[in-house]
Amino acid sequence: MAGFGLFGLMHRDAQSAAELLSRRLHLNPAKEHARIFIELLSDVSSGGLWMLAALALCYSCVRFIEAYGLWRERPWAKWLAALSGAIYIPFELYELYLGPSWLKLAALILNLVVVTYMTHSIRSSEPLSGAPRAP
Repeated sequence: MAGFGLFGLMHRDAQSAAELLSRRLHLNPAKEHARIFIELLSDVSSGGLWMLAALALCYSCVRFIEAYGLWRERPWAKWLAALSGAIYIPFELYELYLGPSWLKLAALILNLVVVTYMTHSIRSSEPLSGAPRAP
């Protein structure tokens, strides 16, 4: 959906779209995050929008492949889920370091729970090295 939204900004006033979106999300335009978002979209060329849309498409494809694998109980999907969740942990720790909040802490804890569950699931499904194999 994000990719289609970015394609919709092509040949339009991206800054006014960013300001409208920040108002709809009740973001204060004077705050740093909203200002960065508005400046980013105001300076994006059509090539930049294509790149952002392509990245959003790739990200969603990886997540759909992961979801398919988890639904079908494929071992590779458990590894993908654990690794893709673990990638965010350093960033979440850094955000907590910059300014702790309950939301940041909850996101970190939830992510740690998911990664721990997936690694436990991987370990419990692997055969023991000394155990005899089934025929």
